[in-house]
Amino acid sequence: MLSILSQNKQSLMNVKDVSVKGKYIQGFVENSFLDQWNKTIGKYESNERAIEILSELFAKIEESPGSAVTFTMPQK
Repeated sequence: MLSILSQNKQSLMNVKDVSVKGKYIQGFVENSFLDQWNKTIGKYESNERAIEILSELFAKIEESPGSAVTFTMPQK
């Protein structure tokens, strides 16, 4: 389970997938028969910075000893 606190600290969510879309980082939250629910969990100054954040998240997952991981999206 991956729990992420959004950049604006307004949402805490369990996400199944995280992806970079330009300057935005989106979390895949839910899937239904006809629709998907993605939520923006961070917006950064560039695509490169968003990719750096994604790499930080991956490192946190790798170093986690258990199946539950928490991550707070950085402000900048």
